Amino acid sequence: MAETAIEMSEKKKAAASYSAESIQVLEGLEAVRKRPAMYIGDIGLKGLHHLVYEVVDNSIDEALAGHCDTIEVRILPGNSISVKDNGRGIPVDMHAKEKRSALEVVMTVLHAGGKFDKDSYKVSGGLHGVGVSCVNALSSHMRTEVFRDGKSYVQEYAMGKPQYPVKETGTSDQSGTVQTFTPDASIFQVTEYNFDTLSTRLRELAYLNKGIRLTLIDERQPLDDETFRTETYLSEEGLVEFVRYLDGTRQPLIEDVIHMTGEKQSIPVEIAMVYNDSFNENIHSYVNNINTHEGGTHLAGFRRGLTRTLKKYADNSGATAKLKFEISGDDFREGLTAVISVKVAEPQFEGQTKTKLGNNEVMGAVDMAVSEMLENYLEEHPKDAKQIVDKVILAAQARHAARKARELVQRKGAFSGGGLPGKLADCSSRDASACELFLVEGDSAGGTAKQGRNREFQAILPLRGKILNVEKAMQHKILDNEEIRNIYTALGVHIGTDDDPKALNLEKLRYHKIIIMCDADVDGSHIQTLIMTFFYRHMQPLIENGYLYIATPPLYLVRKGNQQTYCWTETEREAAVEKFKAGKETSVNVQRYKGLGEMNAEQLWETTMDPSYRTLRQVTIENGAEADRIFSMLMGDDVPPRREFIEKNAVYAKLDV
Repeated sequence: MAETAIEMSEKKKAAASYSAESIQVLEGLEAVRKRPAMYIGDIGLKGLHHLVYEVVDNSIDEALAGHCDTIEVRILPGNSISVKDNGRGIPVDMHAKEKRSALEVVMTVLHAGGKFDKDSYKVSGGLHGVGVSCVNALSSHMRTEVFRDGKSYVQEYAMGKPQYPVKETGTSDQSGTVQTFTPDASIFQVTEYNFDTLSTRLRELAYLNKGIRLTLIDERQPLDDETFRTETYLSEEGLVEFVRYLDGTRQPLIEDVIHMTGEKQSIPVEIAMVYNDSFNENIHSYVNNINTHEGGTHLAGFRRGLTRTLKKYADNSGATAKLKFEISGDDFREGLTAVISVKVAEPQFEGQTKTKLGNNEVMGAVDMAVSEMLENYLEEHPKDAKQIVDKVILAAQARHAARKARELVQRKGAFSGGGLPGKLADCSSRDASACELFLVEGDSAGGTAKQGRNREFQAILPLRGKILNVEKAMQHKILDNEEIRNIYTALGVHIGTDDDPKALNLEKLRYHKIIIMCDADVDGSHIQTLIMTFFYRHMQPLIENGYLYIATPPLYLVRKGNQQTYCWTETEREAAVEKFKAGKETSVNVQRYKGLGEMNAEQLWETTMDPSYRTLRQVTIENGAEADRIFSMLMGDDVPPRREFIEKNAVYAKLDV
């Protein structure tokens, strides 16, 4: 169609207006404030806590360089944060190139810091050089105090901009840095810090850096005796203690933790590992204290060295002579809990979230370290060696038994519609990015959900009763379970990729929102936990891709005459009752929803399923090591750790009547 004169005129105006003046140059830290998620991941809870980690990492780098052994983190009233260390203190002398204090350069310039100087830091947690300056940019106020060379200095900032030049404030007999900052409420969706989240990270850092004392103090609300909630972490054995902590809820297979530390090809390598009687592989890898949950060359080196060394030992001992099939690498890692920590001078990170190590030289270094460690250990501990080999052979036999069950799950192409579970009420759309699958507790609630859903993009799969607790089951038992088979088939996923025969293959995934919808009672919470355990242990890539959610049905319906309101919390219920009582009519009816089946289809749609009104909680993995430990504790066979957890947290429990 020919362009009109008006359209041509508008195009000419647009072309003329696109000039050098249209190019926006963001100076200083403006780029960070403009696109904060590019630098810290997101502007939610994760990004908020990441600010603390960036500052603490600077103190840890001082410790790695041998200049710091004490780090103190305080959550101040108003959710400000203070991080204090006893390191050397940030340099304050004039920077030759910038013509201003080195402290101001570090705090206000991206890609500036001692980490780029190999003489200052041989290894460091972050080599991007954007850490503390990003924290400064995303804080409404920040104050830096430096103690060095017998003097004290200070500089303050507002949204990354210095409020005055660095000034000397007096003498001091201590050394170190104190960083105090208040996250900018105009940027972050939430500004309230979670004590347990920070505590988990500091505990992890203590294990990864033995001999460093890390303390967390919450000054927001005093305890009964006017003291503050405080936790201190100091590990003398490092990764050995870390593995014991992670595996404390499982039954050990061998007497003690296998440990190795040393330097291979100029790369410091430390490994701690232990076998237990579970059926899961729990390996956690770190590079310069960064949790590389996507793995990388160090993890590949560990697996290669472990498989080769154990296979050689098993073959030489004659344990595999009667087997009629090859043992795979997966069999050697079943029931294994391990932590791998390497220090790399110039790490190269890859992957979707930049947490996959790409340095090829690290693979050989870790491979050599594992081989040397295991060969010595197996020779010196023949009893433990036999236990490990027997476990490996049992895993291989179970893997063969699981093959038939796995083939049953993925025999037909689920994406085309063939072989879908009979109970599945599918949606009409075939655009996976727009489709949702509700996993609903019980056939009754499933029937209501089918009536209330939007058939265009919402599918319903009712689950009968409580699904199998996968934490206690072998893989072939898991795949024998009808409800679990239905989940695999409905989703259209199958097991096995070109790189990993046990990996989850998402090529034909049919829904990009998988929503667990259970009753708002104790049984519903238990079923929800069972389903989450299954996804964490066997469909973790779905969580990592952000596909798993939990529905939040209301707890109450408050009515007065023709007026009604749904409430999700006790506070909302109390407010609704007070509001309704304010009128002439004081008769207020409160209905407690115990189950989804108590709502009709219209109510379920408008409260829990309607995308324009509902609230979904996305399931994420904040800390893989801690998540592994908690699932093992809550869902495993070992009772004492679970009892201890219940006793410790009973004070927070609410009676559900």
